[in-house]
Amino acid sequence: MAQQAYMTETDNGGSGPERQGTRLRRLFERLSGPWRGDPRIWRRGLLVTACAVLLALVMVLHSRIPNAIGNTGSLIETFLPWLGLLVPVLLVLALVRKSATALIAVVLPSVVWLNLFGGQLSDKTATGGDLTVVTHNVNADNPDPAGTARDVAASGADVLALEELTPAAVPTYEKALASAYRYHSVQGTVGVWSKYPLSGVRDVDLDMGWTRAMRATVTAPSGQLAVYVAHLPSVRVKMEAGFTARQRDRSADYLGEAIADEPLKNVVLLGDLNGTMNDRALNAVTSQMRSTQGAAGSGFGFSWPASFPMARIDQIMVRGLKPESSWTLPVTGSDHLPVAARVRVTTSGS
Repeated sequence: MAQQAYMTETDNGGSGPERQGTRLRRLFERLSGPWRGDPRIWRRGLLVTACAVLLALVMVLHSRIPNAIGNTGSLIETFLPWLGLLVPVLLVLALVRKSATALIAVVLPSVVWLNLFGGQLSDKTATGGDLTVVTHNVNADNPDPAGTARDVAASGADVLALEELTPAAVPTYEKALASAYRYHSVQGTVGVWSKYPLSGVRDVDLDMGWTRAMRATVTAPSGQLAVYVAHLPSVRVKMEAGFTARQRDRSADYLGEAIADEPLKNVVLLGDLNGTMNDRALNAVTSQMRSTQGAAGSGFGFSWPASFPMARIDQIMVRGLKPESSWTLPVTGSDHLPVAARVRVTTSGS
């Protein structure tokens, strides 16, 4: 009898699976109560549903969006990751409208965004590597060039690229970096500082009329590599013209041709490309190189503007080298964040 009494008490008021299942069922019934028995839940929220489907299509077919009018396609691709912020907005609207159709539709852009960018949410950094490389657009109006130079040198970079150098500021950077870097060269508004010997230094024609790109061979203990430093023309978003980037696009093609003709197997590109890896206008470059951030970074690595980074337009790309880690450095006196990477030389490069 005692055993029977115990069994009865457990069945009715215990904390077993049946009681737990009852609690979950009650919670579901409480949440779905206002919707139950409402035949309009499938007919409401058609506008939210349409917006969710459209958002999914824009992300899936972003490369098909034409650039004919204001370079709309490139503009969307520059800020493509931020379209994910519309998903929770649509979710809230679907809940407010009590629309089952809209809730199901919101799943579409969620899945598409995760497919495109979910991999960047994970930490892919590893240890090791032969060289640390850093690039930084120091800003021509930088109020503290000496401080900026000290900040980037403190990163421990073996090879450092600087863009947007002015003739007046170059001596300041040279003096501040002299103790850390024995070798350096400045070509026009870009420069490279290295702990290892430089050779084969020359400017790279971007069809701009003045020098904003250069190439040099770095002879490191692990092998030789070709280092390209580039600052592609700026882009503008204008109400009357859209995303104006014609000169940037043309210069990207010239840079891509120079890298394609590079005889060394190991190549690293450092610079402000004024475009993201998603931007089709940079295909001449991105189609033949890997982004260190995409291959070995953590997160999106946004670098501009420094006050609230929204896009990664400062890039480190490699060919023949293995990215081990990639990251952004703290803010300096510039409107860009410096970006860094650790890479491994995998071949002789000759």
